[in-house]
Amino acid sequence: MSELITAELVLLDADLGNSTSEVIEKLASLVAEQGRATDAGALAADGKAREAKTATGVPGGIAIPHCRSAAVTEPTLAMARLNPKVDFGAKDGEADLVFFIAAPDGADQAHLKLLSKLARALVKKSFTGSLREAQSEAEIVELVREVVADKPAAAPAAAAAPAASEAPAATAGPKKKSIVAVTACPTGIAHTYMAADSLAQTAEEMGVEFAVETQGSSGSTPLDPAVIEAADAVIFAVDVDVRDRGRFAGKPVIQVPVKRGIDEPEKLINDAIAASEDPQARRVPAGPAASTEENKDNESFGAGLKRALLTGVSYMIPFVAGGGLLIALGFLFGGYDITDVADKYLTENTLFNLPDAGFMAYIGAVAFKIGNLSMGFLIPALAGYIAYAYADRPGIAPGFTAGAVAGFMGAGFIGGIVGGLIAGLACRWIGSWNVPRWMRGLMPVVITPLLGSIIASGLMFLFLGGPIAKLTEALNSWLSGMSGAAAAVLGLILGLMMAADLGGPINKVAYSFAVAGLGTASLADNPAPMMIMAAVMAAGMVPPLALALATTVASKLFTEAERENGKAAWLLGAAFISEGAIPFAAADPLRVIPASMVGAGVTGSLIMSFHVISQAPHGGIFVFFAMNNTWPLFLLATLIGTVISAVLVIVLKKYVRKAPVGAAEPAKVAA
Repeated sequence: MSELITAELVLLDADLGNSTSEVIEKLASLVAEQGRATDAGALAADGKAREAKTATGVPGGIAIPHCRSAAVTEPTLAMARLNPKVDFGAKDGEADLVFFIAAPDGADQAHLKLLSKLARALVKKSFTGSLREAQSEAEIVELVREVVADKPAAAPAAAAAPAASEAPAATAGPKKKSIVAVTACPTGIAHTYMAADSLAQTAEEMGVEFAVETQGSSGSTPLDPAVIEAADAVIFAVDVDVRDRGRFAGKPVIQVPVKRGIDEPEKLINDAIAASEDPQARRVPAGPAASTEENKDNESFGAGLKRALLTGVSYMIPFVAGGGLLIALGFLFGGYDITDVADKYLTENTLFNLPDAGFMAYIGAVAFKIGNLSMGFLIPALAGYIAYAYADRPGIAPGFTAGAVAGFMGAGFIGGIVGGLIAGLACRWIGSWNVPRWMRGLMPVVITPLLGSIIASGLMFLFLGGPIAKLTEALNSWLSGMSGAAAAVLGLILGLMMAADLGGPINKVAYSFAVAGLGTASLADNPAPMMIMAAVMAAGMVPPLALALATTVASKLFTEAERENGKAAWLLGAAFISEGAIPFAAADPLRVIPASMVGAGVTGSLIMSFHVISQAPHGGIFVFFAMNNTWPLFLLATLIGTVISAVLVIVLKKYVRKAPVGAAEPAKVAA
């Protein structure tokens, strides 16, 4: 394991400017100068983006700006003792000790544990005092290495409550209050562990029994259920969702941003004690049904809807991808009449009693039927996991049921979305009821799924399913009748959407629209959905392929890391993994994304104009057999879009930017 910090990464009594941005930029340049990051600008941008979410100044004149970045090649600590001090947002004033933690996107657990050890040490006054008294860079390095040394460390006082069998003997006087906590921050590197230790030390000083679960990047050990059961209240000091929140059902809860666990530990513990004695205090909802309940006041309806739809799509895609590829294999092995004979082969024949058509036809029937059954879960899975996004596990069964009703009534993809939304919202509402304690255990497993299913599926049967089915039928008819300019425009729009955010919400909407239609597609009667699927797949292949081509043709315009990413992008693009272009777009979005959109839009339009089809929802060029005889045109359209985007990227980087990426010398850091 390489050293996290060296003397060359330490600056003593340095003037790095008067703002957090200047300090982060100069420390990022220092990291890059030591060969630990490929792009100082990208690292600084990631560090400042993290700082914008939550200030990283903590009490005691300390700041811990930190981030994960694709520009970082190995986990690194850069440290500066500032003169003058700089305000990093701590309540008690400016910071003179700054640790810049730079972690790669794929940092391993061993390194992350060392980074978390450092963060925990920074709440100890003895350690920070030694840092201020150090006379040399080497002394700083030695101090840091001692606290992150891979050796057993004394557990923070009161950080873990004893098991019931090991509890100390009862003493006279009132029973100690018992508080449990969960800490978590977006990156899970620094604030998660500092908040945990700050709360634990304060709890010990206050004589409060305390146990904390850190849900960070270096792993998480769940609290003992017996400790949770015995707790009087819970503190959630988090900036992200709490994992498995249902464990704390019914407990009085104090939920705050993670930084308050560092800044105001005594107040939080006092608030938790007060909540434990208040019958009207806010409580964790019964069961896991409201995993997002605590944050719903801060989430607009639109943001919640987007999150739910993306959750549904992400869980639906494996059914579609696996099922679609198996259907395509069924056609490859069994021929295009497999749809008519698959059931007959599987009911009348076996592997030891093959049909007259032979072994391959029988295997084709097996593959086709498995794929067809998998595709049958498309709408229920979509609806079930939309409901899950709103109501957690109690929403799954009502959502799946509402999705099945939508499929039964012919309401299709739109019906699945509507049914899932109703199920999720209904279950979240039911889960918020203030019920007697004896009913709380029944709520998530019996009452919420039962009532949620009745509400969502009842509304679909009685009022909504029929009208949505007619709308779906009209939409399918319109798509089937598209030709000429109208089809080309639709392909253009879908192509632009696929490249707009490279795997994000817009991309997922276009992809979901395509895969939803495959269930109604037919080579003979309704090939339009297969054309849409081909347009979306080809357009999604263009961005990574274009960047791979650009890095090959004009390598000097790209950093070394981008050239390496370009090599991988050939395969990613060929397999229809649009995310292969994300590293390029993240570093230079104003050039890469528009160029990608132009080529992808052209490809989508050409696919629709050429009447190319794809019976498989994923796989890129590797599922050519699912394109009937249209695969040469598929390749041609993809190649044209790839060349257009690659040329545009090269032109924009060469003539719009003043200098190639990475050409500028890193800024010198003041001594």
